[in-house]
Amino acid sequence: VQLVESGGGSVQPGGSLRLSCAASGFTFSSYFMSWYRQAPGKERELVATIGSRGWSTNYAESVKGRFGISRDNAKKMVYLQMSNLKPEDTAVYYCHAQGFGSWGQGTQVIVSS
Repeated sequence: VQLVESGGGSVQPGGSLRLSCAASGFTFSSYFMSWYRQAPGKERELVATIGSRGWSTNYAESVKGRFGISRDNAKKMVYLQMSNLKPEDTAVYYCHAQGFGSWGQGTQVIVSS
């Protein structure tokens, strides 16, 4: 299982970013996918999950209405569209395939004025 995140960066509050995750090494279309994040000094937390076919999504309360998770099974990609970013969204973001123990290197998101 290999997961490679990209798309992070530095933005001002209120800005937007789109994170991408390229997956390989497993039958992507059969697995739920999630985005997690870990802020400095804090535990890793679940941000959003999407069903194997993309029909169902769930979000942490802190990001509802601002973030959107999606996937492209043909390309083996999962995305996280983040809007109206807040300083408390600053973290390293990771994608994760439910059922596997592997993690990618993550992508850093910094929200600061």
